[in-house]
Amino acid sequence: MFQRALISVSDKTNIDNFANFLAKKGIEILSTGGTANFLKSKGIRVIDVSEYTGFPEIMDGRVKTLHPKIHGGILCIRNKKEHVESLQKLGIPFIDIVVVNLYPFEATIKKTNVSFEEIIENIDIGGPTLLRAAAKNFQDVIVVVDPFDYERVMEYIEKGEVPYDYRFYLARKVYTHTAYYDGVISSYLSSLEGQEKKLFPEVINLQYYKVQECRYGENPHQKAAFYKEKDVNFACVSSAKKIQGKELSYNNILDTDSCFRIVLEFSEPAAVIVKHNNPCGAAVSEDIVEAYKMARECDPVSAFGGIVALNRKVNEELAKEVAETFVEVVIAPGYDKEALEIFSKHPGLRVLDVEGLPMKIEGIEYRRVLGGMLAQEYDLETYKMEDLKVVTKRKPTDREMKALDFAWKIAKHVKSNAILIARENVTVGIGAGQMSRVDSARIAVMKARQDTKGCVAASDAFFPFPDGLEVLAEAGITAVIQPGGSIRDREVIELADKYNIAMVFTGMRHFKH
Repeated sequence: MFQRALISVSDKTNIDNFANFLAKKGIEILSTGGTANFLKSKGIRVIDVSEYTGFPEIMDGRVKTLHPKIHGGILCIRNKKEHVESLQKLGIPFIDIVVVNLYPFEATIKKTNVSFEEIIENIDIGGPTLLRAAAKNFQDVIVVVDPFDYERVMEYIEKGEVPYDYRFYLARKVYTHTAYYDGVISSYLSSLEGQEKKLFPEVINLQYYKVQECRYGENPHQKAAFYKEKDVNFACVSSAKKIQGKELSYNNILDTDSCFRIVLEFSEPAAVIVKHNNPCGAAVSEDIVEAYKMARECDPVSAFGGIVALNRKVNEELAKEVAETFVEVVIAPGYDKEALEIFSKHPGLRVLDVEGLPMKIEGIEYRRVLGGMLAQEYDLETYKMEDLKVVTKRKPTDREMKALDFAWKIAKHVKSNAILIARENVTVGIGAGQMSRVDSARIAVMKARQDTKGCVAASDAFFPFPDGLEVLAEAGITAVIQPGGSIRDREVIELADKYNIAMVFTGMRHFKH
Protein backbone atom coordinates (compact mmCIF):
# COMPACT_ATOMS: atom_id res chain seq x y z
CA MET A 1 0.00 0.00 0.00
CA PHE A 2 2.69 2.50 1.03
CA GLN A 3 5.61 2.52 -1.38
CA ARG A 4 7.61 5.64 -0.70
CA ALA A 5 8.24 8.19 2.08
CA LEU A 6 10.04 11.51 2.03
CA ILE A 7 11.72 12.50 5.31
CA SER A 8 13.31 15.89 5.97
CA VAL A 9 13.40 17.04 9.57
CA SER A 10 15.13 19.63 11.70
CA ASP A 11 13.89 18.05 14.94
CA LYS A 12 15.25 14.50 14.76
CA THR A 13 13.46 13.23 17.88
CA ASN A 14 12.67 9.53 17.31
CA ILE A 15 13.00 9.90 13.54
CA ASP A 16 15.46 6.99 13.37
CA ASN A 17 12.91 4.68 15.03
CA PHE A 18 10.18 5.83 12.66
CA ALA A 19 12.35 5.54 9.55
CA ASN A 20 13.60 2.13 10.60
CA PHE A 21 10.00 0.96 10.96
CA LEU A 22 9.18 2.22 7.45
CA ALA A 23 12.26 0.56 5.98
CA LYS A 24 11.34 -2.78 7.56
CA LYS A 25 7.93 -2.45 5.94
CA GLY A 26 9.66 -2.21 2.57
CA ILE A 27 8.88 1.49 2.15
CA GLU A 28 11.51 3.35 0.15
CA ILE A 29 12.87 6.41 1.98
CA LEU A 30 13.84 9.64 0.25
CA SER A 31 15.70 12.22 2.27
CA THR A 32 17.81 15.36 2.13
CA GLY A 33 21.07 16.72 3.51
CA GLY A 34 21.47 16.39 7.26
CA THR A 35 18.48 14.09 7.67
CA ALA A 36 19.79 11.67 5.06
CA ASN A 37 23.21 11.61 6.70
CA PHE A 38 21.66 11.06 10.12
CA LEU A 39 19.53 8.13 8.94
CA LYS A 40 22.44 6.56 7.09
CA SER A 41 24.52 6.81 10.27
CA LYS A 42 21.82 4.70 11.94
CA GLY A 43 22.15 2.03 9.26
CA ILE A 44 18.91 2.93 7.48
CA ARG A 45 18.92 2.76 3.67
CA VAL A 46 18.11 6.17 2.22
CA ILE A 47 17.93 7.55 -1.32
CA ASP A 48 19.12 11.15 -1.54
CA VAL A 49 16.52 13.45 -3.07
CA SER A 50 19.12 14.77 -5.51
CA GLU A 51 19.76 11.21 -6.70
CA TYR A 52 16.01 10.59 -6.97
CA THR A 53 15.28 13.76 -8.98
CA GLY A 54 18.52 13.70 -10.96
CA PHE A 55 19.05 17.30 -9.95
CA PRO A 56 21.60 18.40 -7.31
CA GLU A 57 20.92 20.49 -4.24
CA ILE A 58 21.97 24.03 -5.10
CA MET A 59 22.68 27.36 -3.40
CA ASP A 60 23.84 25.87 -0.10
CA GLY A 61 20.73 23.74 0.12
CA ARG A 62 18.25 26.54 -0.50
CA VAL A 63 16.79 24.45 -3.32
CA LYS A 64 16.45 20.73 -2.60
CA THR A 65 12.91 19.41 -2.88
CA LEU A 66 11.33 22.03 -5.15
CA HIS A 67 11.07 19.66 -8.11
CA PRO A 68 8.14 18.24 -10.19
CA LYS A 69 9.23 14.69 -9.45
CA ILE A 70 8.74 15.40 -5.75
CA HIS A 71 5.59 17.50 -5.82
CA GLY A 72 3.99 15.56 -8.64
CA GLY A 73 4.36 12.37 -6.59
CA ILE A 74 2.78 14.09 -3.58
CA LEU A 75 -0.05 16.05 -5.21
CA CYS A 76 -1.34 13.36 -7.56
CA ILE A 77 -4.95 12.43 -6.73
CA ARG A 78 -4.81 8.65 -6.91
CA ASN A 79 -8.39 8.07 -8.05
CA LYS A 80 -8.19 10.74 -10.76
CA LYS A 81 -7.32 8.97 -13.99
CA GLU A 82 -5.73 11.95 -15.76
CA HIS A 83 -3.49 12.66 -12.75
CA VAL A 84 -2.21 9.10 -12.65
CA GLU A 85 -1.71 8.98 -16.42
CA SER A 86 0.33 12.22 -16.24
CA LEU A 87 2.65 10.71 -13.65
CA GLN A 88 3.02 7.48 -15.60
CA LYS A 89 3.83 9.39 -18.77
CA LEU A 90 6.50 11.40 -16.99
CA GLY A 91 7.83 8.45 -15.02
CA ILE A 92 7.03 10.01 -11.64
CA PRO A 93 6.34 7.53 -8.79
CA PHE A 94 3.92 8.18 -5.94
CA ILE A 95 5.16 9.57 -2.63
CA ASP A 96 2.79 8.24 0.01
CA ILE A 97 4.24 9.55 3.27
CA VAL A 98 5.76 12.98 3.97
CA VAL A 99 7.55 13.56 7.27
CA VAL A 100 8.80 17.12 7.63
CA ASN A 101 9.44 19.66 10.35
CA LEU A 102 10.88 23.07 9.75
CA TYR A 103 14.03 25.09 10.26
CA PRO A 104 14.08 26.42 13.84
CA PHE A 105 13.25 30.05 13.05
CA GLU A 106 11.64 30.79 16.41
CA ALA A 107 14.56 29.30 18.35
CA THR A 108 16.99 31.27 16.18
CA ILE A 109 15.44 34.69 16.88
CA LYS A 110 15.55 33.96 20.61
CA LYS A 111 19.31 33.42 20.54
CA THR A 112 21.62 36.18 21.71
CA ASN A 113 24.06 37.81 19.30
CA VAL A 114 22.42 36.16 16.30
CA SER A 115 23.04 37.81 12.95
CA PHE A 116 20.24 38.90 10.63
CA GLU A 117 21.76 36.67 7.94
CA GLU A 118 21.43 33.61 10.18
CA ILE A 119 17.83 34.52 10.95
CA ILE A 120 16.98 34.81 7.25
CA GLU A 121 18.64 31.49 6.46
CA ASN A 122 16.40 29.84 9.03
CA ILE A 123 13.28 30.75 7.07
CA ASP A 124 12.27 27.39 5.62
CA ILE A 125 10.99 27.36 2.03
CA GLY A 126 10.92 23.77 0.84
CA GLY A 127 9.61 22.37 4.12
CA PRO A 128 6.36 24.37 4.27
CA THR A 129 5.80 23.67 0.58
CA LEU A 130 6.12 19.92 1.12
CA LEU A 131 3.83 20.03 4.12
CA ARG A 132 1.16 22.11 2.44
CA ALA A 133 1.22 19.92 -0.65
CA ALA A 134 0.93 16.70 1.34
CA ALA A 135 -1.78 18.13 3.60
CA LYS A 136 -3.77 19.29 0.59
CA ASN A 137 -3.73 15.71 -0.71
CA PHE A 138 -4.27 14.13 2.72
CA GLN A 139 -6.72 11.55 1.35
CA ASP A 140 -3.81 9.92 -0.49
CA VAL A 141 -0.72 11.05 1.44
CA ILE A 142 0.13 10.63 5.13
CA VAL A 143 1.72 13.86 6.37
CA VAL A 144 3.49 14.06 9.73
CA VAL A 145 4.81 17.32 11.18
CA ASP A 146 4.99 16.38 14.87
CA PRO A 147 7.20 13.59 16.29
CA PHE A 148 4.43 12.99 18.83
CA ASP A 149 2.39 11.38 16.03
CA TYR A 150 4.99 8.82 14.90
CA GLU A 151 3.75 6.12 17.26
CA ARG A 152 0.12 6.32 16.16
CA VAL A 153 1.05 6.42 12.46
CA MET A 154 3.16 3.28 12.91
CA GLU A 155 0.24 1.55 14.61
CA TYR A 156 -2.06 2.32 11.69
CA ILE A 157 0.50 1.31 9.08
CA GLU A 158 0.98 -1.95 10.96
CA LYS A 159 -2.76 -2.53 10.61
CA GLY A 160 -2.57 -1.71 6.90
CA GLU A 161 -4.83 1.34 6.84
CA VAL A 162 -4.71 4.91 8.10
CA PRO A 163 -8.30 6.08 8.64
CA TYR A 164 -9.66 9.15 6.88
CA ASP A 165 -10.36 10.98 10.15
CA TYR A 166 -6.79 10.51 11.33
CA ARG A 167 -5.39 11.62 7.97
CA PHE A 168 -7.54 14.75 8.24
CA TYR A 169 -6.31 15.33 11.79
CA LEU A 170 -2.69 15.20 10.56
CA ALA A 171 -3.51 17.60 7.71
CA ARG A 172 -5.18 20.10 10.05
CA LYS A 173 -2.16 19.92 12.29
CA VAL A 174 0.06 20.82 9.34
CA TYR A 175 -1.83 23.98 8.46
CA THR A 176 -1.90 25.04 12.11
CA HIS A 177 1.85 24.51 12.24
CA THR A 178 2.68 26.36 9.03
CA ALA A 179 0.33 29.21 9.94
CA TYR A 180 2.11 29.58 13.28
CA TYR A 181 5.52 29.35 11.59
CA ASP A 182 4.65 32.03 9.05
CA GLY A 183 3.07 34.13 11.80
CA VAL A 184 6.27 34.10 13.83
CA ILE A 185 8.24 35.18 10.76
CA SER A 186 5.74 37.89 9.90
CA SER A 187 5.59 39.25 13.45
CA TYR A 188 9.36 39.28 13.77
CA LEU A 189 10.01 41.01 10.48
CA SER A 190 7.14 43.46 11.13
CA SER A 191 8.82 44.40 14.40
CA LEU A 192 12.02 45.53 12.68
CA GLU A 193 12.65 49.14 11.79
CA GLY A 194 16.11 49.44 10.40
CA GLN A 195 18.40 47.76 12.91
CA GLU A 196 16.02 48.42 15.82
CA LYS A 197 13.37 46.02 17.08
CA LYS A 198 10.04 47.61 17.93
CA LEU A 199 8.04 46.46 20.93
CA PHE A 200 4.83 46.57 18.91
CA PRO A 201 5.11 45.29 15.31
CA GLU A 202 3.03 46.63 12.43
CA VAL A 203 1.27 43.28 12.19
CA ILE A 204 0.60 40.85 15.06
CA ASN A 205 0.01 37.18 14.35
CA LEU A 206 -1.22 35.26 17.36
CA GLN A 207 -2.04 31.59 17.68
CA TYR A 208 -3.64 29.96 20.68
CA TYR A 209 -4.47 26.31 21.31
CA LYS A 210 -7.71 25.15 22.87
CA VAL A 211 -7.30 23.73 26.35
CA GLN A 212 -10.96 23.12 27.07
CA GLU A 213 -14.50 24.15 26.34
CA CYS A 214 -16.06 25.68 29.41
CA ARG A 215 -19.52 24.71 30.61
CA TYR A 216 -20.44 28.35 29.96
CA GLY A 217 -18.91 31.81 29.96
CA GLU A 218 -19.36 34.61 32.48
CA ASN A 219 -23.06 33.66 32.54
CA PRO A 220 -24.86 30.37 31.80
CA HIS A 221 -26.33 31.63 28.53
CA GLN A 222 -22.85 32.31 27.06
CA LYS A 223 -20.71 29.63 25.42
CA ALA A 224 -16.99 29.79 26.14
CA ALA A 225 -13.64 28.07 25.76
CA PHE A 226 -10.12 28.48 27.16
CA TYR A 227 -7.07 28.77 24.90
CA LYS A 228 -3.38 29.02 25.74
CA GLU A 229 -0.25 30.16 23.96
CA LYS A 230 1.91 27.51 22.31
CA ASP A 231 4.82 27.62 24.73
CA VAL A 232 4.19 29.13 28.18
CA ASN A 233 7.41 28.83 30.15
CA PHE A 234 6.53 30.70 33.34
CA ALA A 235 4.15 30.05 36.22
CA CYS A 236 0.55 31.08 35.50
CA VAL A 237 -2.91 29.61 35.17
CA SER A 238 -2.19 28.64 31.56
CA SER A 239 0.89 26.60 32.44
CA ALA A 240 -0.43 25.12 35.68
CA LYS A 241 -1.00 21.39 36.04
CA LYS A 242 -4.44 20.54 37.41
CA ILE A 243 -3.99 17.89 40.08
CA GLN A 244 -7.62 17.46 41.03
CA GLY A 245 -11.06 19.04 40.86
CA LYS A 246 -13.76 19.98 38.41
CA GLU A 247 -12.96 21.69 35.13
CA LEU A 248 -12.04 25.32 35.56
CA SER A 249 -14.88 27.63 34.65
CA TYR A 250 -14.50 30.79 32.60
CA ASN A 251 -14.72 32.91 35.76
CA ASN A 252 -12.37 30.57 37.64
CA ILE A 253 -9.70 31.15 35.02
CA LEU A 254 -10.07 34.94 35.12
CA ASP A 255 -10.01 35.05 38.92
CA THR A 256 -7.09 32.63 39.21
CA ASP A 257 -5.10 34.73 36.76
CA SER A 258 -5.80 37.89 38.78
CA CYS A 259 -4.98 36.15 42.06
CA PHE A 260 -1.71 34.64 40.94
CA ARG A 261 -0.49 37.91 39.41
CA ILE A 262 -0.71 39.49 42.86
CA VAL A 263 1.20 36.77 44.67
CA LEU A 264 4.02 37.15 42.12
CA GLU A 265 4.67 40.63 43.54
CA PHE A 266 6.32 39.13 46.61
CA SER A 267 9.52 37.25 47.29
CA GLU A 268 8.57 36.61 50.93
CA PRO A 269 5.88 34.02 51.73
CA ALA A 270 2.58 35.51 50.52
CA ALA A 271 -1.07 34.51 50.31
CA VAL A 272 -3.80 36.18 48.28
CA ILE A 273 -7.53 35.56 48.07
CA VAL A 274 -9.48 36.95 45.11
CA LYS A 275 -13.20 37.21 44.52
CA HIS A 276 -14.64 38.53 41.25
CA ASN A 277 -11.24 39.71 39.97
CA ASN A 278 -10.44 41.81 43.04
CA PRO A 279 -8.38 40.83 46.09
CA CYS A 280 -10.44 40.45 49.25
CA GLY A 281 -7.41 39.60 51.35
CA ALA A 282 -3.64 39.50 51.05
CA ALA A 283 -0.79 39.08 53.51
CA VAL A 284 2.89 38.29 53.82
CA SER A 285 4.64 36.59 56.70
CA GLU A 286 7.72 34.56 57.49
CA ASP A 287 5.32 31.61 57.76
CA ILE A 288 3.09 30.86 54.73
CA VAL A 289 0.38 29.37 56.98
CA GLU A 290 0.21 32.57 59.00
CA ALA A 291 0.13 34.61 55.79
CA TYR A 292 -2.91 32.68 54.58
CA LYS A 293 -4.74 32.99 57.92
CA MET A 294 -4.19 36.77 57.95
CA ALA A 295 -5.33 37.10 54.31
CA ARG A 296 -8.50 35.14 55.03
CA GLU A 297 -9.24 37.13 58.18
CA CYS A 298 -9.23 40.38 56.20
CA ASP A 299 -12.63 39.49 54.69
CA PRO A 300 -13.74 35.94 55.49
CA VAL A 301 -17.22 36.52 54.09
CA SER A 302 -15.83 37.38 50.65
CA ALA A 303 -13.19 34.65 50.92
CA PHE A 304 -16.00 32.07 50.81
CA GLY A 305 -16.03 30.73 47.24
CA GLY A 306 -12.88 32.64 46.37
CA ILE A 307 -9.57 31.80 44.69
CA VAL A 308 -6.41 31.22 46.74
CA ALA A 309 -2.91 31.87 45.39
CA LEU A 310 0.28 31.10 47.30
CA ASN A 311 3.95 31.50 46.45
CA ARG A 312 5.19 28.68 48.66
CA LYS A 313 4.65 24.93 48.67
CA VAL A 314 1.48 23.83 50.45
CA ASN A 315 2.08 21.66 53.49
CA GLU A 316 -0.37 19.69 55.61
CA GLU A 317 -1.05 22.51 58.07
CA LEU A 318 -1.76 25.00 55.30
CA ALA A 319 -4.00 22.56 53.47
CA LYS A 320 -6.08 22.10 56.63
CA GLU A 321 -6.50 25.87 56.92
CA VAL A 322 -7.52 26.26 53.28
CA ALA A 323 -9.95 23.36 53.52
CA GLU A 324 -11.77 25.01 56.43
CA THR A 325 -13.34 27.48 53.99
CA PHE A 326 -15.06 26.64 50.73
CA VAL A 327 -12.79 27.90 47.94
CA GLU A 328 -12.99 27.27 44.22
CA VAL A 329 -9.30 27.08 43.28
CA VAL A 330 -5.90 26.81 44.94
CA ILE A 331 -2.78 27.58 42.90
CA ALA A 332 0.72 27.15 44.34
CA PRO A 333 4.25 25.97 43.47
CA GLY A 334 3.91 22.43 44.78
CA TYR A 335 2.05 20.40 47.39
CA ASP A 336 3.12 17.91 50.05
CA LYS A 337 1.63 14.43 49.86
CA GLU A 338 -0.27 15.09 53.08
CA ALA A 339 -1.71 18.32 51.67
CA LEU A 340 -3.03 16.51 48.60
CA GLU A 341 -4.61 13.86 50.80
CA ILE A 342 -6.52 16.58 52.64
CA PHE A 343 -7.62 18.24 49.40
CA SER A 344 -8.71 14.89 47.97
CA LYS A 345 -11.53 14.88 50.51
CA HIS A 346 -12.89 17.92 48.68
CA PRO A 347 -13.14 16.57 45.11
CA GLY A 348 -14.76 19.72 43.76
CA LEU A 349 -11.76 21.85 44.76
CA ARG A 350 -9.55 22.64 41.79
CA VAL A 351 -5.88 22.27 42.75
CA LEU A 352 -3.36 23.80 40.35
CA ASP A 353 0.39 23.22 40.53
CA VAL A 354 3.09 25.47 39.03
CA GLU A 355 6.07 23.79 40.73
CA GLY A 356 9.35 24.21 38.87
CA LEU A 357 8.18 27.08 36.65
CA PRO A 358 9.76 30.55 36.93
CA MET A 359 7.67 32.85 39.11
CA LYS A 360 7.73 35.78 36.72
CA ILE A 361 5.63 37.28 33.95
CA GLU A 362 6.87 37.69 30.38
CA GLY A 363 5.51 39.00 27.10
CA ILE A 364 2.87 41.46 25.97
CA GLU A 365 -0.69 41.75 27.28
CA TYR A 366 -3.52 41.77 24.73
CA ARG A 367 -7.13 42.77 25.27
CA ARG A 368 -9.92 42.57 22.75
CA VAL A 369 -12.30 45.41 22.00
CA LEU A 370 -15.07 45.27 19.43
CA GLY A 371 -13.38 45.19 16.05
CA GLY A 372 -9.87 45.47 17.41
CA MET A 373 -7.31 44.73 20.06
CA LEU A 374 -5.16 46.64 22.53
CA ALA A 375 -1.58 45.64 23.31
CA GLN A 376 0.54 46.83 26.19
CA GLU A 377 3.41 45.82 28.41
CA TYR A 378 2.42 44.05 31.59
CA ASP A 379 2.34 46.41 34.57
CA LEU A 380 5.44 44.99 36.22
CA GLU A 381 6.97 48.29 37.31
CA THR A 382 6.96 49.60 40.84
CA TYR A 383 8.54 52.69 42.25
CA LYS A 384 12.23 53.00 42.99
CA MET A 385 13.08 54.15 46.50
CA GLU A 386 15.09 57.05 45.11
CA ASP A 387 12.01 58.26 43.18
CA LEU A 388 9.77 58.47 46.23
CA LYS A 389 9.00 61.99 47.34
CA VAL A 390 7.79 62.81 50.83
CA VAL A 391 5.50 65.83 50.32
CA THR A 392 4.22 66.34 53.87
CA LYS A 393 5.83 67.83 56.94
CA ARG A 394 6.02 64.42 58.58
CA LYS A 395 8.00 61.59 57.04
CA PRO A 396 6.71 58.01 57.27
CA THR A 397 8.25 55.90 60.01
CA ASP A 398 10.10 52.77 58.96
CA ARG A 399 7.09 50.71 59.99
CA GLU A 400 4.73 52.91 57.99
CA MET A 401 7.02 52.77 54.98
CA LYS A 402 7.00 48.99 55.07
CA ALA A 403 3.20 49.03 55.20
CA LEU A 404 2.99 51.57 52.37
CA ASP A 405 5.20 49.39 50.18
CA PHE A 406 2.98 46.38 50.84
CA ALA A 407 -0.21 48.35 50.21
CA TRP A 408 1.14 49.78 46.96
CA LYS A 409 1.93 46.35 45.54
CA ILE A 410 -1.61 45.12 46.23
CA ALA A 411 -3.37 48.32 45.13
CA LYS A 412 -2.01 48.01 41.59
CA HIS A 413 -4.08 44.83 41.19
CA VAL A 414 -7.34 46.33 42.47
CA LYS A 415 -9.84 47.60 39.92
CA SER A 416 -9.65 51.37 39.64
CA ASN A 417 -10.60 53.58 41.33
CA ALA A 418 -8.79 51.75 44.12
CA ILE A 419 -8.13 52.61 47.75
CA LEU A 420 -6.41 50.01 49.90
CA ILE A 421 -5.96 50.16 53.66
CA ALA A 422 -3.24 48.00 55.17
CA ARG A 423 -0.87 47.33 57.99
CA GLU A 424 2.74 46.41 57.33
CA ASN A 425 1.99 42.88 56.12
CA VAL A 426 -1.76 42.50 55.66
CA THR A 427 -4.68 44.16 53.92
CA VAL A 428 -7.31 45.67 56.20
CA GLY A 429 -9.90 47.19 53.88
CA ILE A 430 -10.20 47.29 50.09
CA GLY A 431 -12.30 49.75 48.10
CA ALA A 432 -12.41 48.63 44.47
CA GLY A 433 -13.80 49.68 41.13
CA GLN A 434 -15.77 52.79 42.04
CA MET A 435 -16.49 55.69 39.73
CA SER A 436 -15.29 58.18 42.35
CA ARG A 437 -12.24 57.88 44.55
CA VAL A 438 -14.05 59.15 47.62
CA ASP A 439 -16.52 56.26 47.36
CA SER A 440 -13.60 53.80 47.09
CA ALA A 441 -12.20 55.33 50.29
CA ARG A 442 -15.56 54.96 52.06
CA ILE A 443 -15.85 51.33 50.96
CA ALA A 444 -12.30 50.54 52.08
CA VAL A 445 -13.11 51.91 55.54
CA MET A 446 -16.46 50.13 55.60
CA LYS A 447 -14.92 46.77 54.61
CA ALA A 448 -12.32 46.90 57.37
CA ARG A 449 -13.04 44.28 60.06
CA GLN A 450 -10.45 45.70 62.43
CA ASP A 451 -9.65 49.14 63.75
CA THR A 452 -8.13 51.27 60.99
CA LYS A 453 -6.38 53.65 63.39
CA GLY A 454 -2.66 53.48 62.75
CA CYS A 455 -3.11 51.86 59.33
CA VAL A 456 -1.77 53.20 56.04
CA ALA A 457 -3.53 53.60 52.69
CA ALA A 458 -2.58 53.34 49.03
CA SER A 459 -4.37 55.06 46.17
CA ASP A 460 -3.77 53.73 42.66
CA ALA A 461 -4.02 57.26 41.21
CA PHE A 462 -4.00 60.79 42.57
CA PHE A 463 -6.74 62.28 44.72
CA PRO A 464 -8.65 64.67 42.46
CA PHE A 465 -10.14 66.33 45.54
CA PRO A 466 -9.23 66.27 49.24
CA ASP A 467 -12.51 64.51 50.14
CA GLY A 468 -11.12 60.99 49.69
CA LEU A 469 -8.22 61.75 51.99
CA GLU A 470 -10.65 63.31 54.48
CA VAL A 471 -12.46 59.95 54.72
CA LEU A 472 -9.17 58.16 55.38
CA ALA A 473 -8.02 60.75 57.90
CA GLU A 474 -11.23 60.41 59.89
CA ALA A 475 -10.66 56.63 59.92
CA GLY A 476 -7.28 57.14 61.62
CA ILE A 477 -4.98 56.50 58.65
CA THR A 478 -1.47 57.74 59.48
CA ALA A 479 0.33 57.50 56.13
CA VAL A 480 -0.68 57.49 52.46
CA ILE A 481 1.10 56.51 49.26
CA GLN A 482 -0.19 57.86 45.96
CA PRO A 483 1.16 58.94 42.56
CA GLY A 484 0.52 62.68 42.90
CA GLY A 485 -0.05 64.88 39.88
CA SER A 486 -3.46 66.41 40.63
CA ILE A 487 -4.02 70.14 40.12
CA ARG A 488 -5.26 70.01 43.72
CA ASP A 489 -2.19 68.29 45.16
CA ARG A 490 -1.48 71.33 47.34
CA GLU A 491 -4.94 71.11 48.95
CA VAL A 492 -4.50 67.37 49.54
CA ILE A 493 -1.05 67.87 51.10
CA GLU A 494 -2.35 70.65 53.36
CA LEU A 495 -5.12 68.35 54.55
CA ALA A 496 -2.57 65.60 55.23
CA ASP A 497 -0.49 68.02 57.28
CA LYS A 498 -3.59 69.07 59.20
CA TYR A 499 -4.10 65.46 60.32
CA ASN A 500 -0.35 64.79 60.73
CA ILE A 501 -0.53 62.21 57.95
CA ALA A 502 2.74 61.32 56.22
CA MET A 503 2.25 61.31 52.44
CA VAL A 504 4.53 59.89 49.80
CA PHE A 505 4.31 60.51 46.04
CA THR A 506 5.51 57.75 43.71
CA GLY A 507 5.14 59.63 40.43
CA MET A 508 3.64 56.43 39.01
CA ARG A 509 0.02 55.35 38.85
CA HIS A 510 -1.50 51.88 38.53
CA PHE A 511 -4.90 52.10 36.87
CA LYS A 512 -6.46 48.66 36.36
CA HIS A 513 -9.47 48.73 34.06
